[in-house]
Amino acid sequence: MRNGLAALLMGACLVHLGAVEALAQDAPRQVRGARPEKVVEGAQELYAEMRDGVKLAGNLYLPEGQGPFPCIVMRTPYGKDAMFANPAGARRYTDAGYAYFVQDVRGKGRSEGFYQAFVNDGFDGYDTVEWMAKQPWCDGKIGITGGSAMGIAANLAAIHNPPHLVAAFVTVAPSTRLTGSFIGGAFKEKDSGDWSRGQGISEEAIARTARNYPDSAYWATTEIGELRRYIDIPMYNYGGWYDIFNEGSVRNFQFLQEHGANGARGNQKLEMGPFGHGPLSGDLEYPDGGGLGANAQEIRWFDYWLKGIDNGIMREPPVRAYMMASARKGAASPKNRWMSFAAWPPGVREVNYYLQPDGSLSANPPPADGKPITYRFDPKNPVKTYGGANLTFERGPMDQRPIGQRQDYLRFTTPPLEDDVVIAGPVTMELWAATDGPDTDFMVKLVDVYPDGYEAIVLDSALRTRYREGRRPDEIKMMVPNAPEKLTLDLWDTAITFEKGHRIAVHVTSSNHPRFDVNPNTGEHPGPEAKPRVARNTVYLDASRPSAIRLPVLHLEDSAAR
Repeated sequence: MRNGLAALLMGACLVHLGAVEALAQDAPRQVRGARPEKVVEGAQELYAEMRDGVKLAGNLYLPEGQGPFPCIVMRTPYGKDAMFANPAGARRYTDAGYAYFVQDVRGKGRSEGFYQAFVNDGFDGYDTVEWMAKQPWCDGKIGITGGSAMGIAANLAAIHNPPHLVAAFVTVAPSTRLTGSFIGGAFKEKDSGDWSRGQGISEEAIARTARNYPDSAYWATTEIGELRRYIDIPMYNYGGWYDIFNEGSVRNFQFLQEHGANGARGNQKLEMGPFGHGPLSGDLEYPDGGGLGANAQEIRWFDYWLKGIDNGIMREPPVRAYMMASARKGAASPKNRWMSFAAWPPGVREVNYYLQPDGSLSANPPPADGKPITYRFDPKNPVKTYGGANLTFERGPMDQRPIGQRQDYLRFTTPPLEDDVVIAGPVTMELWAATDGPDTDFMVKLVDVYPDGYEAIVLDSALRTRYREGRRPDEIKMMVPNAPEKLTLDLWDTAITFEKGHRIAVHVTSSNHPRFDVNPNTGEHPGPEAKPRVARNTVYLDASRPSAIRLPVLHLEDSAAR
């Protein structure tokens, strides 16, 4: 099941990414009453009627014995029959005593209606749960599960708060659909753009999506974001440090644990492993790190909440996180390990590491007379992507050295560490910078430099400067040429030990292609119609304009870790 589900999540999860509008246009209408010629082994096909009369098809798997049973539902855009052509995946639920219902979302597979990614999933999820509660095989206690697109569908159903939905287990799902298509306003060209092209979506539709970052009612209608406040159930979020939805797994947990409705607040769990949305690339490997696919905690979670079995899961710390460390294949450090915490982030102390004019990185502020560094950013010669939180191409802690020495790629590095530096939590970059035109991009990476020089990317982020104050229409504005401003980049969360003898590095540049589209530096949107110009971008490195990365340093003897 693990490999099969991982492949499905990896190969198809981008349904919600840049092509939402185009997919809605291109999706075929389903024929009412269509039935497959052959029912999947071990399943009974049932149709649930939604509030507007549209009927959605699902495969029901029942456990041995007399019902009614507690029930678990998963709603998928990838075809219920394709996902469970091998019934072993369903058996992990039925063997545990659950009725399991896998449903094609509206307009997909055998379901009726017209497909629009996530537009109807809140209402349809609500209606499906309440339909299930009335069935003779259901005891009225229902859980919802799923990863990636199925996790988004689960979250949207939970927002609508169906009365019979008791708990959820969500794997790698975002807190906002935006993070699937954009980081800091920069469009994820390879993942979102190339996936869309592979689906036959037109360049015009892709370009329209790439320009659709500003806030609008379009996003608000199917967003999770602030609507999380309506979620009133316990949820288990399972994610990966190199996953494209790292941010969602962590921050959905944080919001619900601390600010959720009564049934949610204090009843959340978070588990974060050292994996991506597919197998990691590069020369590092984390022992016992887990990955996409079946998680043993899922059945324990549902046993507690749906069956009332006191298995101890709610007496365990709410956060289980993998602490990464030196991880050469075949020679991984014993400091790679799972840890438990009482909260996220745990008891950390924020420490600024300042970019220095000489290319070093230090906890000491830069000198008052520190000279800025200016480089030429030519959109026709972008920096190539090596690893990171990608989906459709190489991902994970890949070596950045193949980028080479470029005048537009700045490396700031500590001396070899005399002691371990352990971090756990969100990483933020405050970059004082300027550009000589109306708009540009800045890219920042946090890197673990091994003693032999291997530059393992840990986190990276981007900021399209027109969005530096936000994405609401009244917040979007061009830069004042050559006027320095403090730019804040959110690099998301991680947990890693920079071991003694390693070095911590910050890399700054203005492109990372094909992970992101390339800014033409003119104020135009990227695309074939743009007329790019070479920008002169400046990073400031003095005491009055200190550029620094803020690391959440964890002192284990003082923390709530164990």
